Amino acid sequence: MNREEDPENKHGMDRRGFLRLAGASSVFLATRLPVMAGPFETTDFTQLIPADKKLHPDWVKSLFARGTPEVWRDDELSKIGMPVGGIGAGQIYLGGDGRLWHWDIFNEVANSGGGGPHYAEPLKPSSPLEQGFALQIGGQTHALDRNGFSEVTFRGEYPIGVVEYKDAALPVTVRLEAFSPFIPLATDDSSLPATIMQFTVRNTSSAAVEAMVIGRLENAVCLNNRLQFGTRRNRIHRGSDGTFLECSAERNPGAAARPDVVFEDWSKETYEGWTVEGAAFGSGPVKRPAMPAYQGDVGGDTEQVANSHASAPGADVAAKDNATGKLTSRRFMIERNFINFWIGGGHRKGEAALNLVVNGKTALSETGRDSNRMIQRSFDVRGLRGKEAFIEIVDAATGGWGNIGVGKISFSDRPANLGVLEELPDFGTLGLALPGAPAEHASADETATLGQTLVGELGRKLQLEPGQSATVIFVLTWHFPNLELNRLGKVGRHYASRFGSALAVARYVAQHQGRLIAQTRLWRDTWHDSTLPCWFLDRTLLNTCILATSTCFRLWDGRFYAWEGVGCCEGTCAHVWHYAHAPARLFPALERDTRERVDFGLAFDPATGVIGFRAEFDRQLAVDAQAGTILRAYREHQMSADDSFLRRNWPRIKKAFDPLFKLDGNDDGVLEGPQMNTLDQPWFGKVAWLSSLYLAALRAGEAMGREAGDNEFARKAAAIAEAGGRNLDEKLFNGEYYIQVHDPAHVKSVGSYEGCEIDQVFGQSWAFQVGLGRVLPEAHVKSALASLWKYNFTPDVGPFRKANKPGRWYAMAGEGGLIMCGWPRGSASRVQQGFDSYFNECMTGFEYQAAGHMIWEGMALEGLAVARAIHDRYHPLRRNPWNEIECGDHYARAMASYGLFTAACGFEYHGPKGHIGFAPRLTPENFKAAFTSAEGWGAFSQKLDAQGAKFEIALKHGRLRLKTIALAVNDQMKSAQISVSAAGKSVPATMAREGNRLMVTLGEEAVIEAGQGIEVAMA
Repeated sequence: MNREEDPENKHGMDRRGFLRLAGASSVFLATRLPVMAGPFETTDFTQLIPADKKLHPDWVKSLFARGTPEVWRDDELSKIGMPVGGIGAGQIYLGGDGRLWHWDIFNEVANSGGGGPHYAEPLKPSSPLEQGFALQIGGQTHALDRNGFSEVTFRGEYPIGVVEYKDAALPVTVRLEAFSPFIPLATDDSSLPATIMQFTVRNTSSAAVEAMVIGRLENAVCLNNRLQFGTRRNRIHRGSDGTFLECSAERNPGAAARPDVVFEDWSKETYEGWTVEGAAFGSGPVKRPAMPAYQGDVGGDTEQVANSHASAPGADVAAKDNATGKLTSRRFMIERNFINFWIGGGHRKGEAALNLVVNGKTALSETGRDSNRMIQRSFDVRGLRGKEAFIEIVDAATGGWGNIGVGKISFSDRPANLGVLEELPDFGTLGLALPGAPAEHASADETATLGQTLVGELGRKLQLEPGQSATVIFVLTWHFPNLELNRLGKVGRHYASRFGSALAVARYVAQHQGRLIAQTRLWRDTWHDSTLPCWFLDRTLLNTCILATSTCFRLWDGRFYAWEGVGCCEGTCAHVWHYAHAPARLFPALERDTRERVDFGLAFDPATGVIGFRAEFDRQLAVDAQAGTILRAYREHQMSADDSFLRRNWPRIKKAFDPLFKLDGNDDGVLEGPQMNTLDQPWFGKVAWLSSLYLAALRAGEAMGREAGDNEFARKAAAIAEAGGRNLDEKLFNGEYYIQVHDPAHVKSVGSYEGCEIDQVFGQSWAFQVGLGRVLPEAHVKSALASLWKYNFTPDVGPFRKANKPGRWYAMAGEGGLIMCGWPRGSASRVQQGFDSYFNECMTGFEYQAAGHMIWEGMALEGLAVARAIHDRYHPLRRNPWNEIECGDHYARAMASYGLFTAACGFEYHGPKGHIGFAPRLTPENFKAAFTSAEGWGAFSQKLDAQGAKFEIALKHGRLRLKTIALAVNDQMKSAQISVSAAGKSVPATMAREGNRLMVTLGEEAVIEAGQGIEVAMA
């Protein structure tokens, strides 16, 4: 979670602004979204969270119904941004009308905001470059977006976005399918810096038509360094694999430069030469060592700076940020090409800015980047030479980041931070490919200076008879190898270790186009060809797109590295990422490498067994991260084809128990002492949710120990787990739910105590994900989950948040959600300081964890309702469905949503043992869903009735090796005989039944390939 000292969102949107937005939209949204619950009376919210949820019958029905795929149109399109790049290859969005936006492929690492500002104020589509596609027909050009067509619809089936274009005035329709290759298990093919844009044009008229589909692309190399002395170059490559528009840049020698003129270095005690207004800037520049410690090192190359926060009056952060003021310089003549300066503070355009004023108007303006640390920026004033000007440094901003910091200002013939062109973050190549036959239309080879705009085009002509369709494929590729990350340095992009340029990427895609497209579509179709509800399939998979955002990176050496959310909280934080089940199930090699390279590699302390929960960024112990990483190691072993991963890593996995054993000094299975965790500060006492994770980790250690031949450790782990299950239940179950017991030595430490906390039985949830069975008593666990539903779930968070104001807002008034902690027995024990404010929030990753557990336990209504409340919160009328926000955009914990899918399937898998199992929680009489394994993926289906049952595993990709299959039958099915076939051939098998669980053991190992299947029939 967010480690910044900002628990009350002092640097994000305030509550008043949040509620203003909520109120303005609530009436409109109520007419467009499904009604969840109500009507309510004021008395229903006397306890803030109503016991009777009053769920609307139609809404409840929609939770379970197969339904139809959601198709968006009109104003539902405006906030959509579906990531369509490769894993760890940069971020680019497909907009609701087919335009590409949010071009974060240029290695400009940006913080999306620890307070999650884009929940309340979603990003608006924008593009820093000129790019688009158009249809030329009948002598006219129609942009392939909402400006060019009167009817546009969007259907997102991640990884493929489908946009349909229609217009009554045109004789054709157009269908766009946009995606980056996404093939589970094929990590490298799913990590390409490429986006495929496939347009299918259909003639709907009674006459033949001629048309052309054209793609335009601006040369955006050195996009953020236009002041450099260099040349843009567009070149058309024609070959047997198609036509490619290559955009590149090259260095030019600059003219001889005159010495710089320092205009202001803030070396005086007063603001001599400046006019001072307001109180924010104080009486003079501030010495950097005298600034508040929480501002950190503000950078720059002078001893003193102008800073409207450090110099402002006020006893706390808020008071200082609320101070305002302005500094106005003396007048001067513009005689050099650039004005260079250091700037930091808030990104508050027009409110906290350095402005250049010419002829009484602001000619140029620059702000900070919501960071106290200043960066060098430049004004290009070549077009203003000879004019009189002055500089004003303005702080008219109040609230979070309502300040500005400015360092040295100088006049120069060269921009600041000129650097070496080839080493700049946005240096590289970019291009647009038209695979297949030579393009009928292509722009000429051209050059321009870096300060100029250069756009190229490619086009494909079509001749269509009535009713005929034709497809045109464009491939956008990019290659920007110079990635640098804070505290890691120059780490590079993994794709650059495979390809030398955007052209090389395009050639690879062209060479493998058929396979890449077919396999991506096959996965999409396999996932959605299911009996599960359409909305559920969308929501549980779509967060996998986080892998294709700037939350995640694949570094040059192959290491997977990630923030918690885009630009927020470094180090692939284990106490966040262990909630995220999607990567391990879809790309297990990526997770195995991360466990081995990072968690049991560079993050591991061999002396203590501590796994630094932020790897090299924070090497201390976090209890949930430690236990979660042990559990992930077991999951990664299960998602392997053999036991080599376990055998290589077992010594360190075993050692990783030592710091947990230390906190369980008496081997009673309940942790005590300081327990750092994902809620960002140590908890003390006996904590149900943390000890439950310990119990699950012990059971995983027992299982791994036995498989590794370490029976002594397995026995020890089993004994502690057995004792811990009893002790945790006896000491921490209060008759309804599990709690935290105070440590008398730390009575003022933050914790949930008598509260009903969302993760209280997280260990049991994790255990189900890896087939470990029960670690806590079934009846009490179900009671705890029922308490979460009763005391934490509300169809409207508004009343609760009105009474509990601190904290960030990830659910607005009028929206439903599962609150982090309910207080049915009062909050007298609550310590309301520090990160206690997290308890007031709704955060999707935690909600998914609890919802998935509910489904595992047979509480389908409750689990689906929690998940659907999230789905409704991210309806495109409200915000971008593909950007679930916590501490930053595309927050990694949201990939816990995949855990709901495994729960709904009752899925279990153990690759080295050749075992797979299914126990569907929804429509078991007629069920079908996708599955993944270590070496292949496909679909599982079953049909049950009183006469018998049929189970089928249909492999679509790779291979599957099986020895045992676990299945679920119903009470009506009595003992019966089974028959098994693999790849169409009969296989001898035996059956053992325990309750409704059926274990089928094959007489000989079965191996099936793509296109083959295994069938089990009971009669």
